[in-house]
Amino acid sequence: MKDIAALHRAEYEAAPDIVAAAPAVVKFLGEQAEFSDALVLAAALSFEVQVAVSLRRDSSLRFFAADLGERKRTSVGNLKFKREDRWANYPKAVLDLLVREGLPAKGVNVTVSGDIPVGLGLASSAALGLASALAFKELFGLSKRGEELAELARRAEAEFLDRPVPSYDHLAAAAPAGDTVSIVDLRSGRRRAVPFLEGDYIVVLTDSKVPRFNVDAELKQRAEDCKKCLAVLAKGGPKTLRDFGPDEVDELMGILPESVRRRCLHVVEEVARVIEAEDALIRQDASAFGKAVNKSHASLRNLYEVSCPEVDWLAKRAVEIDGVLCSRLTGKGFGGCTATVMEASALAEYRKRLEDYERIFGFRPAIHETRIAGGLRIVG
Repeated sequence: MKDIAALHRAEYEAAPDIVAAAPAVVKFLGEQAEFSDALVLAAALSFEVQVAVSLRRDSSLRFFAADLGERKRTSVGNLKFKREDRWANYPKAVLDLLVREGLPAKGVNVTVSGDIPVGLGLASSAALGLASALAFKELFGLSKRGEELAELARRAEAEFLDRPVPSYDHLAAAAPAGDTVSIVDLRSGRRRAVPFLEGDYIVVLTDSKVPRFNVDAELKQRAEDCKKCLAVLAKGGPKTLRDFGPDEVDELMGILPESVRRRCLHVVEEVARVIEAEDALIRQDASAFGKAVNKSHASLRNLYEVSCPEVDWLAKRAVEIDGVLCSRLTGKGFGGCTATVMEASALAEYRKRLEDYERIFGFRPAIHETRIAGGLRIVG
């Protein structure tokens, strides 16, 4: 990470009053079922976004992305979404919500820097919004903390960018730093911490580099398929797929198109896998945890159909290595990234196996090594 305080001082000729950080988040289970009151197993990683802020004497708002060398500016009285502002829309969103809730309008200098790999589904936008929320909370002496701060950042993003934003990334990123993962209950909007496995485990994120097309349209179709399935299961009642089991979905064979039934079955079984994985972590059963995650990847491939041959190859070859617990597609799918949990001693063999990937598929994968150790924090 760059020295963000020094970058802020060089940019604005003033030291930052506050530097806050929020982590990247990887989802091991449940993210494809967010529309069904799902359970999501997520973990905060050692990658993070840092936000430095200082008060101004006027009402101007200045934003500096140190890693990109980009600058944006506006004023407290002109907080509007602008597509061209891209990354700056996230701290702007938080400021906009705070001002609408009665915060006295004040000018601020903002510097952003981070080491979260982009485009891998690691919730970099949630981290940026949440780090901004924590920085402004400290700067203006607000009382929000923990899950309240996560909801503030989530709501700010949803309202300012005018799009639905699920809560699991913000809640997982707002957890205190430590060797725990989060079980996020999208029905209650709450999270609970579960100890991660003891031992020298790392998380290796492998970018397949597969080009992706029409991903949002494909995911929308799967969500629509699950709604069709729910309409038959619930018979108009106020239930979600979380309220049903695999046996009930199996009874729909021949009633619904098989592709619709399979996608519904993935969502129903994924809820059970989160519970299975949580139990395994509580018991410190590494093998059982790995099996739950590996079964999820097989389901994403065979039932939900959001994987691809390249990602399947990465996951399959990974779990053949001694010391690798599990490997699963993470993010939206149709390419993208695998998240692999392994003993640190297995990394060299994993890198060696990847030499065949480029020869077979023609893409050179990018590997990012990290750990489950991140948390929302004030820097320094």
